[in-house]
Amino acid sequence: MSTDQNFPSEKVASETAAPQVARPLNQRGRVERREVLRAGAAGIIGTIFGGKSANATGLFSGLMGDSASAAEATAPRLATLGDYVWLTPTKLGGGAQVQDLATGKTMAWIEYWNYGDSCPIAHHLAAFPSADPRKGFEFVNSTQGGQNVLIYGIPTQIREHGMLDPLWGQGNQIYRVGFDGQQMNLLENVAETTGIGLGVHTVIFPDASGFTVADGQKDVVAFFNRATGNQKTTVIDAFRFDWRGNEPDGVLEDNWFKGGTVRVSRLLKAPDTGLYDYRGVRGNKLDWEMVPMGEYLAYSGQLPGDSVKTLTGADNCVHHPIHPLSLVTLRMFAVGVVIDRTTMEPVACISSPDGTTKESIPVKKIADGIWDIKLDNVVSSGHECGFGPHGKWFTMTNNTRQNSMGVFDCSDRDPRNWKRVTEFKDSHWVGSTPSPFHITYSMDGSKMFVSELHRKPAKSAIVVVDTNTWTTIKRFENVGVDLQTMHVTYDGKYVLAIFSGFQRLEGGTFVFTQDTLEPVGYIPNFGGHHDCVIVPRNNEELIHSRCTTV
Repeated sequence: MSTDQNFPSEKVASETAAPQVARPLNQRGRVERREVLRAGAAGIIGTIFGGKSANATGLFSGLMGDSASAAEATAPRLATLGDYVWLTPTKLGGGAQVQDLATGKTMAWIEYWNYGDSCPIAHHLAAFPSADPRKGFEFVNSTQGGQNVLIYGIPTQIREHGMLDPLWGQGNQIYRVGFDGQQMNLLENVAETTGIGLGVHTVIFPDASGFTVADGQKDVVAFFNRATGNQKTTVIDAFRFDWRGNEPDGVLEDNWFKGGTVRVSRLLKAPDTGLYDYRGVRGNKLDWEMVPMGEYLAYSGQLPGDSVKTLTGADNCVHHPIHPLSLVTLRMFAVGVVIDRTTMEPVACISSPDGTTKESIPVKKIADGIWDIKLDNVVSSGHECGFGPHGKWFTMTNNTRQNSMGVFDCSDRDPRNWKRVTEFKDSHWVGSTPSPFHITYSMDGSKMFVSELHRKPAKSAIVVVDTNTWTTIKRFENVGVDLQTMHVTYDGKYVLAIFSGFQRLEGGTFVFTQDTLEPVGYIPNFGGHHDCVIVPRNNEELIHSRCTTV
């Protein structure tokens, strides 16, 4: 599957793998007839396979009442994916859309171009709980912009036409959007309100009282209070992460891998304006983001920027489902800095790669608002991560040099007692790619689902992991190009995995059953999606949403 000659072919890899392997596509790209029949028998037809459900009318009437039109009642539909709405950003399309998983219908959409943003790249999003999402809900969508639009190999003249300047073409807007039951409305640009513009992971607190947004180009993570309707968002706290390597003047790679110190600094807003100074590209260390598994571009000198040597890659911030603790991933070192939300101070640091300490790394307070973390041993970069839904496990990917996942016992309220207890590594993860990417867990936490990224244009896979033994129990091969985040339906029946094809190839949502791990089929999605969320109806469902994992 990989285009790299150093890695085993699909045939060799599949023959050596112990776990069961499912292939949604055969060599000609078609779903096997027996899978179509199996999925049809399960009731997943309609827009996936083009058929009609014998129970469609009854189901639709149950959801919408007897007033439903005959045309809608007899239309092809997904039928049994559940009473959920499916929210996805359109990446280079510059907006977001929401689908009804019961009918397959797109309920509403929004494009940020319409609000004066000349280069929105709709990146990651998270939805706040709503008792009835069909009647309304709110979500937050981070966006990139600026030179990030140039990294996809598009022969664009967007820069020559002046669309990357001034502020509104530089991206890093944080849009808060409301769906009112009929359409989506832009309620607030949080970057404009607060002065903090960040473009990567957006993650909601487990109690839904706020959210975080992180940005690995700026190495800034901000904690925001939740606003609703016409209210304005406020900043709880914000931090910058800077690196001081022990060998900054030698070979660029040594700047990181020969150790050094992470300095964490609390950001301050201007007393005269009440705003921070991080809008647009302000504060960018890199001219464009590190692509997935692209940390090597930084340490090999292929990523330009104003402050490359201070880069930590503070790319995401996820939240423990039980304790008031949040963890910031530093991609350049595959470590997680834990912030206690009761004090808003960093209190611990854990390291994911094998060959680094299993114990928590000390966080030393230097002065008010300044902390240092000394890393004697850096062996690999990392990326995505997440907590299990019951708060027992935390996992983080180790990319580029190890291609494995560190597994931590994170049940203790004091994160200084967290320890790396084992390492998970699938047999296919040889060399630098394919690589573990985004993760999510089954509703009961007994399984971990990992998207496995292959080099463009090869199709990605999904690895299913038993969290009792930390072994692979099944693989779904050839799912789709550039597989991204996954989401489990809150009834625990299905897993939805969105793929975007590097924004210009194939795209869609692959569906399989959570418990029996049977491939079901595909849902169409349009626009090169990079993330996905089933809108939660309460805080219990929020734990399984964009809250604990990225």
